[in-house]
Amino acid sequence: MATPTNLPATAVAGDILTAEYVNNLRGAFRVLQVVQATYATSISTTSSSYADTGLTATITPQATTNKILVVCNLTLYNSAASTSAALKLLRGATTLVNTTGYAFSTGGSQSGDPLIVSLDSPASISAQTYKLQYARESGAGTVFAFPNNNIGQILLLEISA
Repeated sequence: MATPTNLPATAVAGDILTAEYVNNLRGAFRVLQVVQATYATSISTTSSSYADTGLTATITPQATTNKILVVCNLTLYNSAASTSAALKLLRGATTLVNTTGYAFSTGGSQSGDPLIVSLDSPASISAQTYKLQYARESGAGTVFAFPNNNIGQILLLEISA
């Protein structure tokens, strides 16, 4: 594993590029680790209360200044027209993204493949757990996640700062 680096504050014409300076530049803003988790068991809800989807992953940052890029995707399906769903991305108990209005066609049941991307700054070197929750936002139908056992995934990428 690479170690996080501290970049020089400024560089001007005529500066000598020392090995330390070049190594600092080489280590900046790169992916230090990647964690991937998948889930593929169909679940459903008729509740407006958020429930876990099963998509969860844990990463332990190497430095408090590093960022975590979170990418989630899954398939949603509704059983009735005019039903909409909501998704929530959390780090522990902290909400990072709360999206609403995954509306489906009024012409009948529809599916969709929402993608959620978030750049997080946990400011910690302790293990960080990220998870995705879902709920029925409106309408009378049932919202399914991972219908027909479609695979969803969550990716966590630690980016050096």
